[in-house]
Amino acid sequence: QHPSVNVVSILSLPLPELSKKLRDGSLPPDHVFYAYVGKALQIATETNCITEFLQESETQLRKAKLMEKQGLLYGVPVSIKDSIDCQGHDSTLGFIKNINKPAAEDSVVVQVLRRQGAIPFVKTNVPQSLISYDCKNLIFGQTCNPLLYTRTPGGSSGGEGALVGGGGSILGIGTDVGGSLRFPAAFCGICAIKPTGNRLSKRGIMAGVVGQKAVAAAVGPLAKDVESLALCLRALLSEDMFSLDSTVPPLPFNEEAYSSTKPLRIGYYETDFFTMPSPAMRRAVRETKQLLEEAGHTLVPFELTNVDYVIFNYCVRGMFADGGSSFVKKFKGEMEKGGTGLFFWLAKAPHWLKTLLSWIAKPFVPRFSSIIRSMKENTVDEVWSLHHEIEDFRHQFTAQWKKLNLDVMLCPMLGPALGIGYPAKLSVAVSYTMLYNALDFPAGVVPVTLVTDEDEEELKGYKGYYQDWWDRTLAKAFRGSVGMPVAVQCVALPWQEELCLRFMKEVETL
Repeated sequence: QHPSVNVVSILSLPLPELSKKLRDGSLPPDHVFYAYVGKALQIATETNCITEFLQESETQLRKAKLMEKQGLLYGVPVSIKDSIDCQGHDSTLGFIKNINKPAAEDSVVVQVLRRQGAIPFVKTNVPQSLISYDCKNLIFGQTCNPLLYTRTPGGSSGGEGALVGGGGSILGIGTDVGGSLRFPAAFCGICAIKPTGNRLSKRGIMAGVVGQKAVAAAVGPLAKDVESLALCLRALLSEDMFSLDSTVPPLPFNEEAYSSTKPLRIGYYETDFFTMPSPAMRRAVRETKQLLEEAGHTLVPFELTNVDYVIFNYCVRGMFADGGSSFVKKFKGEMEKGGTGLFFWLAKAPHWLKTLLSWIAKPFVPRFSSIIRSMKENTVDEVWSLHHEIEDFRHQFTAQWKKLNLDVMLCPMLGPALGIGYPAKLSVAVSYTMLYNALDFPAGVVPVTLVTDEDEEELKGYKGYYQDWWDRTLAKAFRGSVGMPVAVQCVALPWQEELCLRFMKEVETL
């Protein structure tokens, strides 16, 4: 309708600049809105990442033109993950039984975004049940990676990863219980931060496994750059959120921690000795470490131990402490069991069969044996002592961190993006991300490099630490990825999101 509008220049503006232009009136909100709607439509056609257009966004847009330009995100179109409630729309989690069950009200995060002037305009795709890092369900189908359509965009915030990564949204909101924000960001070449579990309100957000407390879920933003994530957290960590959800600690955004320039003491490791890193992952950490040292920061090796124990005993056992029965219940009457086949099958198996299988599998496939063992039904007493053990583990990990006097930690991030369908066969590869859900530490990802021909060549020697079926499958899944992005993970202690972002910004700049 407006041939004079330069859509390309609107779409090329970074979020801080775009929001400034919207607030000072040099860009009309409708120009920005329709520029993004057009681009989102194109990316959705290419990757199948959008589940629905939020019709009321146009009404909100008309109101915005009459409003005083308040709010840090005035006029900014924002995409929202399927599992986050928006009034009048379904939060399906990819389950057919959740169709036509519109949410009665907006989730707290969406309410705060609206009060800050943002315009939620689409909801995006997820894998069925959210317990997967692929992005496919029977309602909306498979979402592809915008950089290479044969690859997964990651999950469970996969629709967000694809849309933001493809440039069809400037800011997305997703959730993370095992890497669900970090996988899509890393696989699609963008940034994301998973805050401490309770830093942002989770009211009105649907979970894959409800009520479990062993592995902390979190809600957080995805965007092209770190400054945009910081702007989003500034907007969300407002009085509005603290009054709408009194269980969230009233910690406003700490500008001082974010803008500090003092040199950092950074722990780092190249592998967790559980999932062997791809050559590109290792190189990403090494090169980032070197650049940080050259910039005057101190890097200290961090010794990671017993990650296998953490994954099986805290993460798998914690998520499925009821033997997986509540998880199975969710699938009642659903056709697809897709990305969670193994867990689904194990959850349904009787206890005696699990015990027998675990015993038989132990000498041949120790990891499979451990997963079977972790899927047993626990008594209340056992669950309590598990929670106690996880608390102890957090204290030990923090003590090791403090002993080295660290500010932050540089860690590998799984990558490059796996082929579509591979995540379902590679549940064990969540070890790099899920560790920080068990610990409940803030963790963000920043893309730092692209897969090279040398990486690809080196991959031929990839064996894995267990040399089991999973390791062989992962080697295959990494193949043929020259030119795909690889990220690193930046981690801080609980409630230090701003320091985490400051470190991410440093990595991004270098």
